[in-house]
Amino acid sequence: MSSSNVERIKERLDIVDVIGSYIKLDKAGRNYKAKSPFTNEKTPSFYVSPERQLYYCFSSGKGGDMFSFVQDIEGADFRGALKILAERAGITLEYEDKENLDKRDGLFGVIEKAKTFYEEWLPKDLEAIEYVKSRGIDHKTIKEWGIGYAPNDWRRLREHLMVLNIDDGMMRQVGLIKNGENRKDPYDTFRDRIMFPIFDTSGRPIAFSGRILHKNDKAPKYLNSPDTALFKKSQVLYGLHKAKTTIRRNDYTVLVEGQMDLVLSHQAGVTNTVASSGTAITIDHLKKLKQLSNRIVISFDSDDAGFKAANRTATLALSMGMEVKVVLMPEGKDPADIIFESAEQWRETLRQSRHIIDFYIDRLMERQIDERDIAKEIAKNVLPFVAQLSSDTEKSHFTRRIAKETGLREDAIWEDLKKIDRKDKVNLKQNEISTDVLKETPEDRITAIYHWQKNMKDPLVDVSDLEKRLTDIGGEKLLEYIKTKDPTSLNRTLFEIEQYYGTTDILNKDIEELYKNLEIHILSRKKEALIPLIQKEDQKAIKEFNNISKKLEGLK
Repeated sequence: MSSSNVERIKERLDIVDVIGSYIKLDKAGRNYKAKSPFTNEKTPSFYVSPERQLYYCFSSGKGGDMFSFVQDIEGADFRGALKILAERAGITLEYEDKENLDKRDGLFGVIEKAKTFYEEWLPKDLEAIEYVKSRGIDHKTIKEWGIGYAPNDWRRLREHLMVLNIDDGMMRQVGLIKNGENRKDPYDTFRDRIMFPIFDTSGRPIAFSGRILHKNDKAPKYLNSPDTALFKKSQVLYGLHKAKTTIRRNDYTVLVEGQMDLVLSHQAGVTNTVASSGTAITIDHLKKLKQLSNRIVISFDSDDAGFKAANRTATLALSMGMEVKVVLMPEGKDPADIIFESAEQWRETLRQSRHIIDFYIDRLMERQIDERDIAKEIAKNVLPFVAQLSSDTEKSHFTRRIAKETGLREDAIWEDLKKIDRKDKVNLKQNEISTDVLKETPEDRITAIYHWQKNMKDPLVDVSDLEKRLTDIGGEKLLEYIKTKDPTSLNRTLFEIEQYYGTTDILNKDIEELYKNLEIHILSRKKEALIPLIQKEDQKAIKEFNNISKKLEGLK
């Protein structure tokens, strides 16, 4: 896709208007401010700069341009954000090669045509449409979710798409057909199945999940599309495109196992529900949910498989600092069964959800285990969850509760907690889950001030003098570093200094202190670098170390 699309959109849209259509913005000097749309906060810490066409959220650490904002607020990828903003700007997206449309867009088209085919077949098959209705799904939900039916025919979809000039290669790339054996023609992947389209976060169909209509011991109950260029099951959550707004508004996600559970939950008004689509929840899934809310309520089936899936999901989520609650499902029932009986009963079941550690403590105490075995059961079934908690305060809370409920000594529980092998804890890369902003250095602050002042029509300080002072402190290398630094990497600092200095001349009064702090920082680093040489009794290094120490003493 042509990069000119981005520039054309930026020419037509202003970031203030784009963000202002999602949240209420108030003028704050040169900028606009609001309460963060990503976290629950009482004091506004979200700022938008019309001059730089950038935003920064201090409470979440998110920042960027209008494209990254739409990605964050909509849970979309860049392509999805581009599509949303292009429609808003009234722009038809241009492609690099107009004669040969982008390959991915071609694949999207194939999936869309297959979705239409399945939708049209559903009312044609009386058993299929009666089954869907018998599960409590109404006509509006059928249409809203694009539910269809794959006829019980080996090549009906393939033949239909071939008439539309779609070749086997394209169908194979999106998982709609499989290769036939012994040189037979390829055949349809989905046959005799109620079809649920799977959508990306922008609402585009990218894959399918099919539930078998007539029981067949040789075929799985549910069949999902294979991973393709459009669909990665380890990254896609069913229903997220419709649930994301309510998740953010309600500040929690309801997580269910299957498509039937999900569409009925939405039909019952619980529209912050997403489903795992028959695959284990992954870190990528939870990262998407964490962008919207830090809290999840797990509602999996009450059988052993459901409990195991809930445990895996809870372990991952707790290790990422998320709050995890679970729903106690009635024996032998899933969410779809409860909703079929009563939508209010489903909502009440969710209201009764409990933190997963409280849930397991209560279940353990209900079993009335012998006192001699309770410590073992706690260590085996409860403490592994406590170990995943990122907050020591939370660990302390649950440790006290375990001691109170079981009669075990609190210090003994702490000792058992320490014994849990670190290798058993989920190993996550820090950059996968951390939204903490790195500690700001004096170079960062001076760099932000430099780029801010350099681009102002009426700067608050003399930029040429600023460059001279920086050269005096750190030489040409420091000045070159500051000049070439990408200012967008310092959004947080830029917004801080604009709020502090933007409407007054206080910057001139503080600039000397900033220079001094920068020099102290540079000299301190030089001093630390000399320590290995001093340990080797390098006399030149010792002399330089002493000189730097005197300079630092004078500056401080």
